[in-house]
Amino acid sequence: MRKRTIRNGMRLVLAALVLILMVSFFHGAVAEALSLSIEAEMRFYRLGIFWAAAVGGYGVVLAIFGLVLTGNQKDFGVRVMPVFLMIVAAIALFFYLLAASLDESATPQRERLRPGETITI
Repeated sequence: MRKRTIRNGMRLVLAALVLILMVSFFHGAVAEALSLSIEAEMRFYRLGIFWAAAVGGYGVVLAIFGLVLTGNQKDFGVRVMPVFLMIVAAIALFFYLLAASLDESATPQRERLRPGETITI
């Protein structure tokens, strides 16, 4: 087992997860910061998902090759657990943001009327 190869593959998976988080939940903020049009924002979303899938797939293949190949002496002191814990934290953050976005859209926020204000229909 080559721990360096596994760690590099897990780092790529973590990068893909971060890219998916950014594209899925913060594409509006990124588009606003970069002054993108609606079409450019959709292109940003599509390209982000594509590159996240490509990088994540390569990371999984790299990690599997690291599991299959025989190790050497350089892999003795390599730690894999910190990267694994960061991946678990990114997955937990994804599901938290997903649940928060579903809850937020179910109950629209209404502003209270101040005294003297009227509603125009």
